[in-house]
Amino acid sequence: MTSEFVQLKHQMRKSNLYHWLFLTPCLVTLILCAGWPLLRTVYFSFTDATLDNLRGSSFIGVENFISLARDHDWWRAVLNTFVIAFVSVPMETVLGMVIALILHRNFRGRGWMRAVVLIPWTIPTIVSARIWAWMLNDVYGIVNELLLRMSIIVAPVPWIASSSLSIASMIMVDVWKTTPYMALLLLAGLQGLPQDCFEAAEVDSIPFSKSFVKIILPLMKPTIIVAMIFRTLDAVRIFDLVYILSSGNSANATMSVYARKHLVDYTDVGFGSAAATALLFFIAFLSVLYVPFNRRKMQDL
Repeated sequence: MTSEFVQLKHQMRKSNLYHWLFLTPCLVTLILCAGWPLLRTVYFSFTDATLDNLRGSSFIGVENFISLARDHDWWRAVLNTFVIAFVSVPMETVLGMVIALILHRNFRGRGWMRAVVLIPWTIPTIVSARIWAWMLNDVYGIVNELLLRMSIIVAPVPWIASSSLSIASMIMVDVWKTTPYMALLLLAGLQGLPQDCFEAAEVDSIPFSKSFVKIILPLMKPTIIVAMIFRTLDAVRIFDLVYILSSGNSANATMSVYARKHLVDYTDVGFGSAAATALLFFIAFLSVLYVPFNRRKMQDL
């Protein structure tokens, strides 16, 4: 018995060694491509570095973070970021669930429909953002032209230039862009559900609304929670879509756009790195909150 236990323990150690050997190239690549730039960014956040004086920078402690905390533009960027994230993600989840339920049904041309639905997500964000910027233009945009012809509006609307409509326009474009991603995740969850539950509901002639609330939604909770977690963490660091649509306007900037502006436009590497590091802390804080929340929800199911 003892020899069998020793042999099993040796096999487990050997298996773990193989696992680490296979993971080593990935870990080395991750450290070189992400770890080193991340450490450099955190280091520069405690210095007065500029683009033309990186080597001659001096350590100034938390001065950049103090200045960041006193900057009203920064807190406006924080507010814009969380408004976009916490408004767009629930909308994408609801619309994604509707699309997933439709694509889950068996009908002619379902494969083609799934491919068509994914088109907005497959288009590069910069390309789709530039297309929407043209479409939402208040002078030659097709959106205003269609709304005028349908008599919904009486004059062209500055969707992007208006301070009151710009964030709403960005949320709309982000929802259009990312809803297919949520639909894909939720569709995978639907296909993994036990099909006998749906068959039993059809045999008993249970209305779809009731079966959705009583059967589908409880079984889909783990998938919905995980999808919303990943999408929220991704939405908090949104950059390219906002940067293209807002043209770098500080009033509509998110935390990523704000950090980029100070890093590149103002060549203030120290202050821009402090903003990027603060964004990293925000994402880490959300991750720390989400993991225990997700674990409790999984245990309740």
